[in-house]
Formats: sequence, C-alpha cells, structure tokens
Amino acid sequence: MSTHTASPRIPTLDIRRFTHPASPEDRQAFVDELGAAYREWGFAGIRNHGIPQAQIDRAYATFQAFFALPEETKRQYHVAGGGGARGYTPFGVETAKGAKYSDLKEFWHIGREIPRDSKYAADMPENLWPAEVPAFREVGYGLYQSLDALGSQVLSALALHIGLPVDYFADKTDNGNSILRPIHYPPITTDDIPNVRAGAHEDINLITLLVGASAEGLEVLSRKGEWVPFTADADTIVVNIGDMLQRLTNHVYPSTTHRVVNPPGEKARQPRYSTPFFLHPNPDFLIDVLPSCVTPDNPSRYPEPITAQGYLEERLREIKLK
Repeated sequence: MSTHTASPRIPTLDIRRFTHPASPEDRQAFVDELGAAYREWGFAGIRNHGIPQAQIDRAYATFQAFFALPEETKRQYHVAGGGGARGYTPFGVETAKGAKYSDLKEFWHIGREIPRDSKYAADMPENLWPAEVPAFREVGYGLYQSLDALGSQVLSALALHIGLPVDYFADKTDNGNSILRPIHYPPITTDDIPNVRAGAHEDINLITLLVGASAEGLEVLSRKGEWVPFTADADTIVVNIGDMLQRLTNHVYPSTTHRVVNPPGEKARQPRYSTPFFLHPNPDFLIDVLPSCVTPDNPSRYPEPITAQGYLEERLREIKLK
C-alpha cells in the first residue's frame, strides 16, 4: 500500500451552480464549497464563467501588441507622479512589500470610466489609451466590464457564506476603484537574475480575478508553509482574496501570499503575459470588521476602521507606486 499522499490542490468550482443552479440545494452547496475553499486557501478556480475564450484571446493579442511597441513609445504613456494609477508602468518600478529587488515586469492600468463630475473623480483619474493600438480601448474596457460582473457574482456567493444579504456588496463596489492590469514578464535570458518575476505578496483589494495566465509560474503559500503551484486550465479564472476582504471579514477569508516564479529551463526564455483584475470597493467605503465575523475565538483584529481609499494609498506607498 502506498503511503504517498497527493499534493494539495486548490479547488476549481463551476459558477453555473450559483448563477443557474439545478436546485436551491445545489446553489447552497456551491456557496459552502466556495466559502470552504477561501477559508482554507484564499484562492479558488472559477470555470463556466461565461466570458468567451475568443474575447480573452483577443484581449491578450491586443495587450501583446502594445508591449511589443518601442520603449520610448510606451514611456509616453507613463504618468510621472501618478503612482501607476493609469497608463503605463515600465520595468523596475513596482516592488513587493519588503523585497530587495523590483519585480521583472511592465504593465498597464485600466480603471473605471466614471463621469468627470463624479464625487470620486479626484481618486479615479481618466484612462489613457495608446493611439498606436486602436483596439486597445474597446477590448481592454470590454474585458474590464466582464471581469467586474463576474467578480460581483463571486462576492454575492461569499456574502451568503458569511450570513450577509446576497446583494450586500452591490452598492459598495458599483463605483469601485477597480483596476485591470495587463502585465508583460519578459523572457529571462541570463542566469544571474536576482529576483522572481513577481515577489511574494498579498493583494490589496477585495478580490482579484486572474484571466488566462499564459504560462505556469503562479505559486500559493499553503497554511503549512508550502509553495503550491496553481496553473489553471484554459477555461478557468483564478479568483483570490485580497487584504481589504481579509480585514473586512476579520481573517475569516485569508489574503494568501503568492508569487510568480521563473519557470525552469527553456520555459524561462518565453515571455509571460498575465491580466489580473483587482476588484476594489468604492473609495469612501469604510472597511470595518463585519459583526458576523467576530466570535469569542476570533475577536476583532481591527478596532479602527479605515476608508478603502485611505487603505489603498497606505499600501501603494509600501510597494513604491506612490
């Protein structure tokens, strides 16, 4: 009899069981399984999410076209002093909290399109769009809206899991300062690279949706302290908990440390493209521990509430984007 135990696996769940359930019991089972996955891992895969593969493929092709532009062209879209909130951030800027070296990546930020007379306008600048890639705006913002809608469904299921109304998050994220971030990790061509592609970190926001990571490399730190690879299937979107939701739920949902490592051998010589969507609450949302997440065994860890915008600015300074 073999004593070998299988390595732990982060669950992948079918969200149609929540959006189009076969029965109320099946919907409740999905909520229970999703909640359990997040309590244990802070990560889960979501399949049958309804975002067509053709839309995802077109978005990646469009983002790759931008990253292939000359360096001086891309740098025209870098907003000095803008903290990377919109437009282009070149290599060697963002640094994981506490890390010695900057991450090996360049990226672009797309934010929510809001009326410029909105009360949130000061915190949410206008988007920039690269004139050299005409499809970028339509394709990029289309993917933004699709992931925003999917994220809302995941939050609805999580709300039910912790005893909140299904629509609890709806009016708290409808003007969220959410970000779509197309990333390019370049090929690694020398052996003396000092850092991994993206250093070990936790995300700042409520939840992150990662669509179509084009190569292996994502690793998640288990509760036992082991790095567990999570390479999702092509039709799966990886969704993980961020620090804001960890704080709001008093660590019922952990914001799990993760990183992007350099793959072995020849695979390191391939570029890697990745597009996370960071779902944020509205800037004035007060992150105050939910009473349903406070128990005698889990007393409140955060007696002082903080606004989403205040928390975001605090964290951006830590990762050298502000």
